[in-house]
Amino acid sequence: MIVRPCANAEEMRAAFAPIWHYFGQLPPTADAIKHFDRVLGPERVVAGFDGDAVVAGSAAFAFDLTVPGGQVKAAGITVVGVLPTHRRRGYLRGMKRSLLDAARERGESVAVLWATEDTIYGQFGYGMASVAAEIDLPREHAAAFARIDVPGQVRLVDLDAAEPLVAPIYARVARETPGMFARTPAWWQDRLLIDRPWRRQGGGELRCAVWDIDGTPAAYAFYRVNPAFERGSSSGHVLVVEAMGVSPQATHAIWRFLLEIDWMARFRAIFLPVDHPLVLSLAAPRRLNFLVREGLWVRLIDVGAALSARGYATGDIVVIDVTDEFCPWNAGRWRVGRGGVEKTRAEPDIACDVRSLGCVYLGGFTFAQLARSLRVAELRAGAIARADAMFHSDRAPWCPELF
Repeated sequence: MIVRPCANAEEMRAAFAPIWHYFGQLPPTADAIKHFDRVLGPERVVAGFDGDAVVAGSAAFAFDLTVPGGQVKAAGITVVGVLPTHRRRGYLRGMKRSLLDAARERGESVAVLWATEDTIYGQFGYGMASVAAEIDLPREHAAAFARIDVPGQVRLVDLDAAEPLVAPIYARVARETPGMFARTPAWWQDRLLIDRPWRRQGGGELRCAVWDIDGTPAAYAFYRVNPAFERGSSSGHVLVVEAMGVSPQATHAIWRFLLEIDWMARFRAIFLPVDHPLVLSLAAPRRLNFLVREGLWVRLIDVGAALSARGYATGDIVVIDVTDEFCPWNAGRWRVGRGGVEKTRAEPDIACDVRSLGCVYLGGFTFAQLARSLRVAELRAGAIARADAMFHSDRAPWCPELF
């Protein structure tokens, strides 16, 4: 078994084929690889070889990831797959080893991913760091809790003209929201604004709406109108792909536009944050059918650098005894505080493994929750409460897109 970075676009294409197989598709076309190549070069893709044949693949985007009070260089793990002919032979472990070692060398102290299976990544030190919500709202229950008139107006924008209007809005929200990452122009053009047919899944084309306040874009929404009919009446739905604004008022305005689109029976969205304002801004929040599932998973590749990159809500100090079998350089006692993060011989306040540290890193879960789940040990009375006060974030982590 050989696992190594891809040497060219053709090897990169072969490395993508295993995950395409599991999604029921033929290997990606050369044109598809061209779009990936702009945001993910071959050197960031690893392939597993059996002789000359590529039988496994994975990759890591380069992200500037927002964390509470800061930003960190991160590896966005993607397209992980092993052909069913070569499963249970160590290819996945080999690829994870290669990707994490390479990320560490590049100074990417955190890895993040969306897990297709929630039982896979804990063995490599990942912890569930956030939850994502989905909604399915009947139109007749979409009324607002109170009428709020937001100045401005909405306009529909062609996708080829959208980036300069929506990118500054996204950037402003991303800087304030743990779990979001900075988007480059190439990311916008090759990942967001190309409406590939397979993404529609039989639905309508991608639309863009922009809410202007005093002539300046303040909110936007990408959505699809998916028509359907039963006995002559509309049973279709609007699928909200992504919607956000630079202020609560702008966010409210763009969502009211979406929820008042005529002729649709339902409004659906996925990958929403669990603290989304819709929960409190609707007259009938129960009708949202608000369901949650796990969101981002986080792996601290370099515990010291990762914890140094985030901010802390208090000036306290806590010593955490960390265990980490897959990346043993992280194991040990870490002194954590605003003044810095460093290894220490001091007596620990808390003990946990690196997976549990990933759970609290973005502020999506607390040490108290981990303790109630028997995943962290409090070694000094009151230490968990102090740690939770330090790691507190005023908003839930959110990543609005699957990568």
